Amino acid sequence: MVTLSPIQQRRLRNFRNNRRGFWSLWIFLALFGLSLIAEVIANDVPLVAYYKGDVYFPIVESVPEETFGGFLPTEADYRDSFIADEIEANGWMIWPPIRFSYNTTNYNLEVPSPAPPSAENWIGTDDQGRDVAARVIYGFRISVLFGLVLTILSCIVGVVVGAIQGYYGGKVDLLGQRFIEVWSGLPVLYLLIILSSIVQPNFWWLLGIMLLFSWMGLVDVVRAEFLRARNFEYVKAARALGLGNRKIMFRHILPNAMVATLTFLPFILTGAITGLTSLDFLGFGLPSGSPSLGELIAQGKSNLHAPWLGISAFVSLSIMLTLLVFVGEAVRDAFDPRKN
Repeated sequence: MVTLSPIQQRRLRNFRNNRRGFWSLWIFLALFGLSLIAEVIANDVPLVAYYKGDVYFPIVESVPEETFGGFLPTEADYRDSFIADEIEANGWMIWPPIRFSYNTTNYNLEVPSPAPPSAENWIGTDDQGRDVAARVIYGFRISVLFGLVLTILSCIVGVVVGAIQGYYGGKVDLLGQRFIEVWSGLPVLYLLIILSSIVQPNFWWLLGIMLLFSWMGLVDVVRAEFLRARNFEYVKAARALGLGNRKIMFRHILPNAMVATLTFLPFILTGAITGLTSLDFLGFGLPSGSPSLGELIAQGKSNLHAPWLGISAFVSLSIMLTLLVFVGEAVRDAFDPRKN
């Protein structure tokens, strides 16, 4: 059983007392948890299929069409009327609540795409006949995962750079600050657009490009903490006992510096999500066809007669970013020593 120190108990109590941030965290975790099982919620294959005494799980296995009386050895198309009627006549299928994946085109629309909301497509379709609800769910997941990975990597790089500058000071700190001043003065968005236009972007390529600039937000905070703590008595005592610089930095000073760092993490996460959304909106983000909230906003801009496109993306982003901002405010208050 983990025992919390009095300071950690106070911080946890302050976080819980901030009801808005506390419940925002649980709502965000619930939404993110649902998006992690997006294949179970929105998919173009059934969860379970029972056919002539055999049970199949198409969601996790590829079942050839020949199994269900077809002629092709390729994976069965369960939306095809022949396959669907054959399975229903000799068994049954359990479908997800939304019978479309993020890249599934609905060829049975009664009106041209983008189609308005209906019983089949709950939030309508985009201009390519793909279900908007499915794309929102998958887009929410990829946006949060991208933001989390970028935030963690940015935290690691920013903390290491800030710790080295603050602990050693002198020329190391001077040269580091001059480099950061020059690097932060570069037009980030234009460089991201140029780099994304040179190489076909994907998830990891975009992550690497944005990591080049996102780590600088934490350097000043960590640097200031290390500059302040390197002359404390316990640091001098550890140095006098022969402890190495690396152990002093990351075992004794870093825990104190992480208090200020943690308060910035939710805001870095929101910045990473909005950055990815902006690149997708401009067409320099994830590959074409990927579930993207930014691409959905661009479709809403191009199809003003289909308001459900822009509204669905706007509502999704608004809820996501609002919850993260509320959580960030609660974390900031929890680590504020003036609040009891």
